Amino acid sequence: MTSPATSTLVVTGANRGIGLELVRRFLADGAWRIHAACRAPESAMALADLAAGHPDRLTVHPLDVTDAGSVAAFAEALGEAPVDLLINNAGVLNPHQTLDDLDFAAWERELQVNTLAPMRMAVALRPQLRRAANPRIVTISSQMGSLARPRGGSYAYRSSKAAVNKAMQGLAIDLEADGICVVVMHPGWVRTSMGGGSAEIDPQESAAGIFSVATRLSMADTGSFLQWNGEIHPW
Repeated sequence: MTSPATSTLVVTGANRGIGLELVRRFLADGAWRIHAACRAPESAMALADLAAGHPDRLTVHPLDVTDAGSVAAFAEALGEAPVDLLINNAGVLNPHQTLDDLDFAAWERELQVNTLAPMRMAVALRPQLRRAANPRIVTISSQMGSLARPRGGSYAYRSSKAAVNKAMQGLAIDLEADGICVVVMHPGWVRTSMGGGSAEIDPQESAAGIFSVATRLSMADTGSFLQWNGEIHPW
């Protein structure tokens, strides 16, 4: 028997890949009340099965992180309960990102999901985060957004991740007075629908690493760019 949940997690993009494995990992810990969000809960069968097995600890919410009304409704549904940890995991990687095949509309979509949405979530949940004893925001970024790794191609994805890195760096400064730790994290090159079958690690390994790092964060870490194993990543 697990002990009663003592902390609250919010995780976006929880229906598959790293997000789904994060839900499983935090459930296994036993100390967390989890609010798992995705765009279409009705088609998230694996997530629904987890919720059915843990009705007292896992709630699944509909959430479009690019829609201001949806985000506001989600924040309202949480009420005044403290949020100890927000993991901005929802992300998108579109094709057509070479110089010979650029899709600017898809680029704008990636900026909406990968860059603006984490800020939208952080601002919306700031009141609940401020009520927690050790509030933390972890935004899943990517080494592809690091300016220390010059590469060509994947223009939309690289720029959206570089932009969210900078946004979160600024947010860490602005939320320091609230005692809210803000970091970005490279989850590893993960074998998901986004990372592909030739990636280096599986979602379970990535989620276990993110769990270990995220649950140990303190204000001493705020403003950091970390890897899934806890190592510092160059900006």
